[in-house]
Amino acid sequence: MLTSPHVLVVDDDLEIRKLLGRYLREQGFRVSLAGSKQEFLERLATERLDIVVLDVLLPDGSGLDLCRLLRQRVPHVPVVLVTALKEEVDRIIGLEIGADDYLGKPFNPRELLARLRAVLRRSGPAKGVSAGLGAVYRFAGFTADSASRRITSPGGVDVDLTGAEFELLRVFLDRPGRVLSREQLLDHSQGREAGPLDRSIDVLVSRLRRKLGAATDEVLFKTVRNGGYQFAVAVQRDKPA
Repeated sequence: MLTSPHVLVVDDDLEIRKLLGRYLREQGFRVSLAGSKQEFLERLATERLDIVVLDVLLPDGSGLDLCRLLRQRVPHVPVVLVTALKEEVDRIIGLEIGADDYLGKPFNPRELLARLRAVLRRSGPAKGVSAGLGAVYRFAGFTADSASRRITSPGGVDVDLTGAEFELLRVFLDRPGRVLSREQLLDHSQGREAGPLDRSIDVLVSRLRRKLGAATDEVLFKTVRNGGYQFAVAVQRDKPA
């Protein structure tokens, strides 16, 4: 029997914590709650988490700083930021420091549930009869195993990607040479439509360029004016046996 995913909800509003805790438990999650930075740190030190819902504004610290801390300590635990801040730059900063998704307040708990499930799908191992059913991609000296979600650089060093980064990379690897719009990339990688000011794809491409570019001189991603992005190197896709 599969273990229910364990979510930590971090929000300084007691009523919101209680509401989300009750709703997510009804949907099959194991739920822990924290109302401050200190409570968050205690949970992080003592509990094994599968995903974190993190409010940007906390009474004793910044949720953005806690997101950075999560990326350092447990880089494979995905983070969904929630914020009442209206400026798009605040959301972009959240994605740049490693959040997997964000949601503006106020929001419907059903929308949060959908985002959590989508992020967990992206962050978990590829589904299949066995773990070996995922394809293996080879490009510019890199190897990307879609079953284990492991990326190895030309020098044999693992490249740490978040679930959102890996899913976007896989969209490119399945369509090398094609110009893909931001809307197409968002739909294929996250299964949702872009808002009018949605910059999440630009941020994720920037993160992929930085992480993969540190291990190669080749230009992997090209920006196409008024078009989107193109994966610019050849890809060999080894199908599972």
